[in-house]
Amino acid sequence: MKTAVIQFPGSNCDRDAVHAFSGALGQTARLIWHKETSLDDAELVVLPGGFSFGDYLRCGAIARFSPIMRAVGEFADNGGVVLGICNGFQVLCEAGLLPGALIRNECLEFRCRTVELRVEDAGPFFNRERLGERLLVPVAHGEGNYLIDPEGLEALRRNEQILFRYLPRNSGPSLLENPNGSIDDIAGIRNRRGNVFGMMPHPERAVEAFHPSRDGIPVLKAVLAAAAGTRPEVGV
Repeated sequence: MKTAVIQFPGSNCDRDAVHAFSGALGQTARLIWHKETSLDDAELVVLPGGFSFGDYLRCGAIARFSPIMRAVGEFADNGGVVLGICNGFQVLCEAGLLPGALIRNECLEFRCRTVELRVEDAGPFFNRERLGERLLVPVAHGEGNYLIDPEGLEALRRNEQILFRYLPRNSGPSLLENPNGSIDDIAGIRNRRGNVFGMMPHPERAVEAFHPSRDGIPVLKAVLAAAAGTRPEVGV
């Protein structure tokens, strides 16, 4: 699988993403600078975490106008699979490729820790049968508070577009519960078509033995399976 990792000024998880796909999963992955206008022969596109353009105006607001985003939009329109992680999720929302918005954490603090995610049933690639019921994955963000209007939230629920939820606030150990105040404890979503995915937690930081967990591996394999257009095997 040929993976393109988009590199914006201020990206700081771009090489982590390349390592996760190439080093940990044995795929072909390369960086594409945001001023490029073509994705070439990419089969999967990843928008990594970081602080694109310093998060000026608001997170992802400037990156959405980068030249490469036109190609990303066309890629998604043609059915290509796109994954946005943390700042990448913010960029996808700003670009209109995913619904809703990410705003400042409810606590008004930057949160960097491992959280527990509850896997939701969101199609053939993201569901409890494939990924298990719970995952431990790191977060690192100041603006991860997912917000959407009531009608949009109802649509996400009705169409099974919610990928993951944080452990609900006040329901468990404080270091594992919702770190940012996201509505309905949402940690990740997909578009209705099922080819654009966004999540605030960092699966690329949960792939090695020295990481807090290796629970990012099944998440990234699910994305690869979606890009390949095949159903992943149970337990893969």
